[in-house]
Amino acid sequence: MTNQKQPVMKILDAQDKELMTVRKIERDGNALIIRGKIFGAMPMVAKLTPAEARAALKLLDARTILFLLTMLFRRG
Repeated sequence: MTNQKQPVMKILDAQDKELMTVRKIERDGNALIIRGKIFGAMPMVAKLTPAEARAALKLLDARTILFLLTMLFRRG
């Protein structure tokens, strides 16, 4: 039996305090389901639809898109 920790992603506020811990991202039909906890206590299930994903892309400018493409290769 291995003692591996489940991978998590944390979303932080401007003061580096934890807002949300994402435990799982999965597909449900044409939507993306995000499961986690808000403030480390309250369970949450969020749904991202294709229409909302397109709306999110409209919020990005070219500079931010370039940053997102290179973000995985940065330290931190």
